Amino acid sequence: MDFVLTNARMVSLQANKAGYDVSPPQNITVINGKISAISHLLPENNSLKVINCADKLLTPGLIDCHTHLIFAGSRANEFEMRLNGVPYQEIAKQGGGILSTVQATRSATEQELIELALPRLDGLIRSGVTSVEIKSGYGLTLDDEIKMLKAAKALESYRSIKVSTTLLAAHAIPPEYAGRADDYIDYVCNVIIPAVAEQKLACSVDVFCESIGFTLEQTERVFKSAQQFGLKIKGHTEQLSNLGGSALTARYHGVSVDHIEYLDIEGVKAIAQSGTVATLLPGAFYFLREQQLPPIKALREYDVPMALATDMNPGTSPFADLTMMMNMGCTLFGLTPEEALRGVTCHAAKAIGQSECRGQLREGFDADIAIWNIQSPAELSYQQGIPLLAARVVDGRFERISSESYFQ
Repeated sequence: MDFVLTNARMVSLQANKAGYDVSPPQNITVINGKISAISHLLPENNSLKVINCADKLLTPGLIDCHTHLIFAGSRANEFEMRLNGVPYQEIAKQGGGILSTVQATRSATEQELIELALPRLDGLIRSGVTSVEIKSGYGLTLDDEIKMLKAAKALESYRSIKVSTTLLAAHAIPPEYAGRADDYIDYVCNVIIPAVAEQKLACSVDVFCESIGFTLEQTERVFKSAQQFGLKIKGHTEQLSNLGGSALTARYHGVSVDHIEYLDIEGVKAIAQSGTVATLLPGAFYFLREQQLPPIKALREYDVPMALATDMNPGTSPFADLTMMMNMGCTLFGLTPEEALRGVTCHAAKAIGQSECRGQLREGFDADIAIWNIQSPAELSYQQGIPLLAARVVDGRFERISSESYFQ
């Protein structure tokens, strides 16, 4: 349906400073899934359906650029055990940790994974999300990684959502490769990446480059394979220690480095030079009660774009609300509300390689729009627990969210 949104106050999130300013009432014309015009004048085309936004505030549709939305099983019991003083090593010895999620995910069918993911996706949608990145990484075999990626892409058939898929086979060492990390990396590079690329199931490849994950040398092997098959590169880096994974990702022109609590100034300079996005994940920082803050001041100083994401996963960030992450980004990391909103719009779009068509309200961009019952964009970072979203537009499809919202 082609239509025009009238009486819409707009926060465009365009690159200039004025992009955070609230405009006077505008008319946004949507044709063929794109924003064709933004003007204070109504279009001359009388055949367009008119939707009166009644002075609501419009932003770009929010983008959750780092999630592990597809998984089976629950880790609530581990959460309880940790709070009762049981150390992680003991939990892992009892079959807990990431490998418990791997076991449950391997046992689930593709359809079961879809059905388990839908309530999580609905939580994100209620918080204004129109695009979501979803990683694999709980299968760790060719068949199970493909099953996860297919389930992720299938979500577009169940909800109005755009899904960007990332292969994270290098997430952990599977039990059958215990003590043989290099052999597993061979399998990832020589078997999983080529098959996933051939079936066009992923846009990007990610690696958990960490002391409890994979070394710099192993990470680089995965990056080289991804590059060979034309896949974008992302990195789980500097979450628990400073291995130099962010600088390595920058050398391969990665679209984002994520977590980065232990990123040093040399790493900041490297990603600034490469144009790589720094993705902040305050949910995991909060849930794990971490103390090492990401280097926000240095990222600002070197003009590194900062994205924000939920990191939605069963073990360390079981949160499906992107506006909650905006609040955490402000309260825990000291971001401003403008930085938080840019972090889930224009900068998040860049973190998934979509900055030329998403994350801003501008002519020619995808018609992905969040329509809010708020006066100021700062309310998205400030207020929690109150339904703020009135409607969404995804690829030019209008979807009412709140039954109490007034649209004519």
